[in-house]
Amino acid sequence: MSESITSTSNSLNSVSSDTPLVGTGVLIEQLLRGEFICRTTNEDGWRALKNCTTFDKVEQYLNQINRTISSAAEGDVFFCGYQQLGDQEKKVISSQFKDICSALIPLVEWLVLVQESSGQDAPLSEGAPIRLTELQARIEDTPAFMEQLAKLSQYRLFGSTSSNVDNQIKLVFKRLVELGYLIKPNSEKQIYIATGKLDYLYEVIRFIDETEGLSLEAQAETATQRDLV
Repeated sequence: MSESITSTSNSLNSVSSDTPLVGTGVLIEQLLRGEFICRTTNEDGWRALKNCTTFDKVEQYLNQINRTISSAAEGDVFFCGYQQLGDQEKKVISSQFKDICSALIPLVEWLVLVQESSGQDAPLSEGAPIRLTELQARIEDTPAFMEQLAKLSQYRLFGSTSSNVDNQIKLVFKRLVELGYLIKPNSEKQIYIATGKLDYLYEVIRFIDETEGLSLEAQAETATQRDLV
């Protein structure tokens, strides 16, 4: 992957000179790094990919290295996928899919905790703010929520060994930022924003529901790149 990014950086000057808003070279490197481009995380990049001219230029280059622009959330979240699946690509996707599945339970439990403790009817989606101080106060006021947090924070994905609510919740949110599901726009404020990667996660969950009963390998090999990293 690093070789692809390096070669991309060295050969894009000819296609990025007249691209509006954001250079195609920058967008291609971001996509090849596995970034999810949405309005929340990268508004300039998101707007650029909404532009047909920029989209076509990026897609044209990616196609040369067997990649393509995939999307989620009805075209509002962009990420990089494979154009064609050979044996090697299937192995990569199978490995990525297993990683996603191993993280699903803690992620879903966290989403349920946030939704229930916030009293929201709809699940968290891109652009939604989470005020950590308020969320923590609601969790501490309800023993059942405290138990949910203690349980999910101990999953390998988060790896907490603390019995303190403050330590647990801050570690969970730190990991979610690292994983790309949240951003923290202002380091001085305890406010987090959900990213488009959450909407992608919902599509993965729907895909798994629709193909229930298949082995992970079979799911990975029959999945379209729309549902896979």
